[in-house]
Amino acid sequence: MEERKVPWKKPNPELVDLLSMELQDLDCELRKMFGSPAYFVNDNMFMGVHGDHIFMRLSQNDRETILEERDDVHPFIPREGRTIKEYVAFEESFLRDVEIFREWKNKSFAFVSSLPEKEKKSKNR
Repeated sequence: MEERKVPWKKPNPELVDLLSMELQDLDCELRKMFGSPAYFVNDNMFMGVHGDHIFMRLSQNDRETILEERDDVHPFIPREGRTIKEYVAFEESFLRDVEIFREWKNKSFAFVSSLPEKEKKSKNR
């Protein structure tokens, strides 16, 4: 599979608004990651905006399925040489079909909700 470089750019405000609206009824927390909004469940990041892409965390089976089925979904690479495992990036063309987007959003939320709460790192090193 070809790695795609994702240059850093400010988050697309339309995607920021879309995620804010789509996630308002889910039990998740908004934080900043990669200079952009990201949403967390049990301290595990599950979805966010990076430039002109929405990224989300999926199970291995779901990642394999969507990467095989869609040309507008790619491994998530927030900066050159740094692929974030378990995450995929969705191009804007994917997001035009709201029902399909919601289906994958729900898969992401269910998967990340099933993970154990991430342990907080100690500030004393």
